[in-house]
Amino acid sequence: MPPITKLVPEETVFFLCDVQTRFKNAIFGFDELVLTISKMLKIAKVLEIPVVVTEQNPKGLGNTIPDIDLPSLGPLLLATIEKGLFSMVTPEVKALLHERPQIKSVVIFGIESHVCVLQSALDFIEAGYNVHVLADGVSSCNKEEIPFALARIRQSGGYITTSESAAFQLQRDAGVPGFKSFSNVIKEEKDNTVRTLQKLLQYRAVL
Repeated sequence: MPPITKLVPEETVFFLCDVQTRFKNAIFGFDELVLTISKMLKIAKVLEIPVVVTEQNPKGLGNTIPDIDLPSLGPLLLATIEKGLFSMVTPEVKALLHERPQIKSVVIFGIESHVCVLQSALDFIEAGYNVHVLADGVSSCNKEEIPFALARIRQSGGYITTSESAAFQLQRDAGVPGFKSFSNVIKEEKDNTVRTLQKLLQYRAVL
């Protein structure tokens, strides 16, 4: 039986992959994708989970879409990294993680599922990290690509989950002082969560 891997806040970093302005009209379910990402950034603030953002060739593809409120993260935003690699595992990211040896898990959301998300997941797995990819937090231009990318990640040892499931794993306990803030986010995002699940998970039965 393979070892059980759980998400622990103190050992986790969120990775936001390449959700940039030029992709807005090309990506399937882009608006719903942004809703999931915004929810996860709220969770990051409540649970004090650091976030790393990457941007693929921002001179050509633009910066992270302004609907995603990165400044609100404050010091939790470890870095916004420009890259040419499709993978997020750049030298800069390796250095950030090397400085934080307590990190065991990465949670990935962004685009595109079959290119940058997939290659990032494989590289993180190869580097020894527990990789959790949000099924309602990734997409591609061609929606048909998505379930096969997620299946490939799972075949390689990654974990496919949903944003709310990952959030509750990280929260762990309803009896701790911060639970009310966490619960408020879940309640505030309830309708958006339903919308994103219905839009982004409808083509993923291959999982």
